[in-house]
Amino acid sequence: MEYAVRSGNLAKSRAQCIIVPIYEPLEMSAPAQALNQASGGQINKILKRGDLKPKAGQTLLLHDVANINAQRVLLVNMGPREGLDSANHITAIGKLIGAIKSLAVKNVLICLADIPCKDRTLQWHIERLIEHLEAGIYQYQDMKSKPDATPQTLTQVNFYIDRTSGDSVKAGIGRGTALADGMRFAKDIANTPGNICTPTYLAEKATKLCKGNKALSVSILEEEDMQKMSMGAFLAVCQGSEQPGKLITIHYRGTDVSSRPHVLVGKGITFDTGGISLKSPPAMHEMIYDMCGAASVLGTMSTIADQKLPINVIGVLAAAENMPSGKATRPGDIVKTMSGQTVEILNTDAEGRLVLCDALTYIGQFKPASVIDIATLTGAIVTALGSVATGLFSNDDDLAQQISDAGEHVFDRVWRLPIWEEYQPRLASAFADMANVGGREAGSITAACYLARFVTEYRWAHLDIAGTAYQGSGPNKGYSGRPIALLSQYLYNQI
Repeated sequence: MEYAVRSGNLAKSRAQCIIVPIYEPLEMSAPAQALNQASGGQINKILKRGDLKPKAGQTLLLHDVANINAQRVLLVNMGPREGLDSANHITAIGKLIGAIKSLAVKNVLICLADIPCKDRTLQWHIERLIEHLEAGIYQYQDMKSKPDATPQTLTQVNFYIDRTSGDSVKAGIGRGTALADGMRFAKDIANTPGNICTPTYLAEKATKLCKGNKALSVSILEEEDMQKMSMGAFLAVCQGSEQPGKLITIHYRGTDVSSRPHVLVGKGITFDTGGISLKSPPAMHEMIYDMCGAASVLGTMSTIADQKLPINVIGVLAAAENMPSGKATRPGDIVKTMSGQTVEILNTDAEGRLVLCDALTYIGQFKPASVIDIATLTGAIVTALGSVATGLFSNDDDLAQQISDAGEHVFDRVWRLPIWEEYQPRLASAFADMANVGGREAGSITAACYLARFVTEYRWAHLDIAGTAYQGSGPNKGYSGRPIALLSQYLYNQI
């Protein structure tokens, strides 16, 4: 998609569709007023008929409006001008994108310059619209022998600006397109089936991302390297599969090397059968998405590299495949982690925390300013929060607040849960330092408590994205792209 800015007389624009906001009750935005005046009051007459429903997100398409060169005018109800908030704005954007997709147009002119929204800038409006527009038109068709017969026709989106809004719109286009490109990159990887998307495939994608960008570099630990580093938990997950595990590290250097990096660690289980603790068959096909944490790290690294952020960031992908075989880890096996702590593996389907604990120990060498791990870690978080909010856990209140604020800003929200010491006894083992599961109760919390035992030397947060990262079946099946917007905004805020 191409994005550009336009100015001048709206009535003379030859865009195939002009999109203008309307506020309740029947209050026209400045662009709508300009078109209404040029049309001799035609738009006002139509609004008074009540054809535009009084609800945020409702749209009304007008054809061949008098004295307007554009073929179509699309009115969008943004809700009440006073008190317009992020939720209503995102709802309206979603409906608007649905309306745009239904039009057989190649270009549109969107007039957002005078939209009020509490504590939100024009740049924010542009970023969110591009993010959601690109998400709305995204399709994964790489595996189809023939693409769908109804390709998207829209190729050009122009934003109408006045004398004061040009810089904000251009900045919004820059950040919005970088985010959309990063999300598309991650979606293409996450939606790739497990017979193709292996740990080796993730390593290839990480290498390709870094190629040609002097700010990016990649290093890859193979299983023999992990063996030398005593990553017994990580290797316990790998040993049942014929696909070798990889610990992939991407360095983004946007500022002086002395500046401590922020580190993102993504769970990258490219397919999860559960191992010997085999999952039930009906939903196992969804487990191609057990690497969405790693995908989100790749998408975020792409986004910040495109924006050339003056910050140092390290992205780590803990990539493995969890399979049952004669070589697979058994329930009851005890392994030694890189930290020296031992773990009794009571459930081989709790494998994400096994690869993450060694990865979280490994990244301590970088002396991180902050660490965020991202993982489709527990089904319990889906029960607790559904698909609306991502679960947040942290050993640092300031870091947790910064992540929450970033999520609120981009409407990629989180909800913090505790990792109190009272939960730790649930991980007790008779024969090892800890078990890898703590029973059915508070499953997301005990999983986070397990990880917390490996991050005592730095500020850390854990995002459990099992409910928000993907939809496993139906017409909207696929990776959502969350929490790339949140992570990118968090890093923007560190500058």
